[in-house]
Amino acid sequence: MKTLIIVIHPTMEISVINKRWVEVLNQFPEKYTVYELYKAYPDGKFNVEKEQKLIEAYDRIIFQFPLYWFSSPPFLKKWFDEVLLYGWAFGSRSGFKMQGKKIALAISAGIDDEDFSAAGKYKYTMKELLRPFELTFEYVKADYREPFVYYGLEQNPSSEHIEASIPLYLKYIEKL
Repeated sequence: MKTLIIVIHPTMEISVINKRWVEVLNQFPEKYTVYELYKAYPDGKFNVEKEQKLIEAYDRIIFQFPLYWFSSPPFLKKWFDEVLLYGWAFGSRSGFKMQGKKIALAISAGIDDEDFSAAGKYKYTMKELLRPFELTFEYVKADYREPFVYYGLEQNPSSEHIEASIPLYLKYIEKL
């Protein structure tokens, strides 16, 4: 089963880890379709029908992005607002086109994982921060999976740390 990976990164040209993940994923076109949202829509205007047909064509979808102000880049929220429409994603008998699709998030986080806890620097767990995504996908009856989060890139941007993420990410995708 081929997996659609929608990459949402506003500055991919200077990305370190997301760019590397895309390079690796593109080496397996028989397994993964990598779709860069900012590249597809540099003007910020979505072709809603095209986006909906793309989602309909896959049963496993990953939204990949850097943690951006404790959420996703705003382009993903705009995509949700414009693509997940009443009558298609929810709200009618013919809606729920995402129903049963395995949906996941793949997130790169600059901060260390221990900072995401009740006792940590940021007071909330990653799971708590990602609740709006979980609820969104529950609302459209998708099969939301636990996210893949790779931490600590601000403290350790080394190529070794980045390369260590690759087999973990690939294994995560295969287990979806």
